[in-house]
Amino acid sequence: SRYYREVLPGEIVKISRYDVQTLDVVPRPEGDPSAFCIFEYVYFARPDSIFEGQMVYSVRRRCGQQLAIEAPVEADLVSTVPESATPAALGYAQKCGLPYVEVLCKNRYVGRTFIQPNMRLRQLGVAKKFGVLSDNFKGKRVVIIDDSIVRGNTIAPIIKLLRESGAKEVHIRVASPPIRFPCYMGINIPTKEELIANRPEFHDLANYIGADSVVYLSVEGLVSSVQESIKARQENENSFKNQKSRLGKIGHCTACLTGEYPVELEW
Repeated sequence: SRYYREVLPGEIVKISRYDVQTLDVVPRPEGDPSAFCIFEYVYFARPDSIFEGQMVYSVRRRCGQQLAIEAPVEADLVSTVPESATPAALGYAQKCGLPYVEVLCKNRYVGRTFIQPNMRLRQLGVAKKFGVLSDNFKGKRVVIIDDSIVRGNTIAPIIKLLRESGAKEVHIRVASPPIRFPCYMGINIPTKEELIANRPEFHDLANYIGADSVVYLSVEGLVSSVQESIKARQENENSFKNQKSRLGKIGHCTACLTGEYPVELEW
């Protein structure tokens, strides 16, 4: 199989053995901007997916670069929790001029942690899920890039593991903003009370999870990382011309981060 093109929002496509035909494009209400889920770029999508003419891997790397601009730190190396945040970690390391080094390796003989029946078992599962490459970071200051921190339960045992294995400092940098609001568009985000960003612990999150520091990417930083190459392409081409003025305004749904929903909520 090979990549042909994206199906446009509202487009009805007929695929036959001979060709690909557009049967119809349902028009968007005038002045109503598109609202593609920004968390597809952050976490959900495979890194080789292509959305809006750009590869998800490239967007994640840009998020890491932007995070390095917003939240640099004195450290010896940059790493990640394998492996969803790897592109962001590589971007962060490149921008900071620090080496990217693996500090953890996945234990392929352990099952999924999120299906464990209670929190204690999930945390134990996280610790068993990784092997520690201690020679790579013993006595060093480590920056760990994560793609998102939702409840805060997964990262805490990992930080503990790194410290016990000889890390001098552990700084956490998150390549997305904190999730604060529920998604009513079909993504099963935990309840507001479960989200660490809404809990009292969030005000001293570094201490709560055992890190030396924690900084999240700003909403503006995420949006600019996602929209940068879309805008550049718009300037070079005249495709998407009818959406040019609107993309800069919203273009993507950030409701779980900002509480600004793309449609009015009706209860």
